[in-house]
Amino acid sequence: MEVSQANKNKGPHSRYPIAIYILMISAFAIGTTEFVIMGLLPDVARDLQVSISTAGLLVTGYALGVAIGGPLLTAFTVRLPRKALLLALMALFVAANIISAIATGYNVLMVARVLSSFTHGTVFGIGSIVAARLVRPDQQASAIAMMFIGVTLANILGVPLGTWIGQSYGWRATFWIVAGLGMFSLITLAVFVPNLKSQEIPRLGQELRVLRNPQVLLTLLMTVTGFGGVFVVFTYIAPILTDITGFHDSSVTYLLLIVGAGLTLGNIVGGKLSDRRLMPSLIGMLVLLTVVTVLFSFTSHSKIATIFTLFFWGFAAFGTVPGFQMRVLDKARSAPNLASSLNIGAFNLGGAGGAWLGGLVLDSEQGLPLLTWVAALVTLLGLAVTMVSKLVEDRERRRLGEGK
Repeated sequence: MEVSQANKNKGPHSRYPIAIYILMISAFAIGTTEFVIMGLLPDVARDLQVSISTAGLLVTGYALGVAIGGPLLTAFTVRLPRKALLLALMALFVAANIISAIATGYNVLMVARVLSSFTHGTVFGIGSIVAARLVRPDQQASAIAMMFIGVTLANILGVPLGTWIGQSYGWRATFWIVAGLGMFSLITLAVFVPNLKSQEIPRLGQELRVLRNPQVLLTLLMTVTGFGGVFVVFTYIAPILTDITGFHDSSVTYLLLIVGAGLTLGNIVGGKLSDRRLMPSLIGMLVLLTVVTVLFSFTSHSKIATIFTLFFWGFAAFGTVPGFQMRVLDKARSAPNLASSLNIGAFNLGGAGGAWLGGLVLDSEQGLPLLTWVAALVTLLGLAVTMVSKLVEDRERRRLGEGK
């Protein structure tokens, strides 16, 4: 089955091929296994007889695995057919989560987490390319956004449900369920995702050469800085809501659902806007994110105002995601596999860096009230990098136009 036959996979009332929704399920499974460990850390630490801080390194190990291992795995598998690679990666994902479920010690669990993280960067990177090639050019960013809805749903549904299951039936039960979800994804990917044409499979040298493109490198920097500011706040959203706004601990879960609703809608709208005018919409979302983050410094003192701010903050935060991913695919069009995977790593690097920076701010004299201001500055840096990329691109276009 070739990509040109993808429309045969469309349902009678579906705008996208069914394969797009299958990729979304894969993203949901991967997103759940990434974030659910945070809610299970006390249970894991107690069962494996390690400290909470040691158990927390399972989060760090996963993030580093995505940022480093994903691009390396993509580079070494660049000659494999895209569908075969997706199936192999989901099989590895299932195996890694089974190993996590039966891990007899901390070191085994760490190895399983790292193995699972390797699939993260490559599946999202390759999945973005497959999603973009299954639809018309004017739907590509929206198709990528649809796949990434799986990540937002993982935060809204997968993580709370997985945490509840782990706390009720043991943390290992959560990983068994995620492994089962991965198996379902593997089977449906095999049935519904078409093969890419063999001539579309690039060479490693071609992939590496595209990294000489300054616009590709600028896009990676845009992603790290533009998304990094989100995690300066998001990592410590619970203490902001309880210690500054005055919500009770039990309210945090419901407030995160509001953030999740904003994330989901922002992801969809951001994809549609990026399909129309990629860079202007991306710049607009970063401006909105900066403004809302600054406003949060003031609205966080009011419960009602905070509820509205959380929704718009989530909207702007994930409104940038499809634009960043589409930008790197556009600038690395001749060889997008490695660049796409690196951009997924850039999201995780930005998240890890944002969490680290937020921790430094939290330990400072100003503490919690300073977090939103620092987050806004990081986002503003991402906006500046994006503006530079746009200006360089416009200047190059004018130069080429004058040379004709």
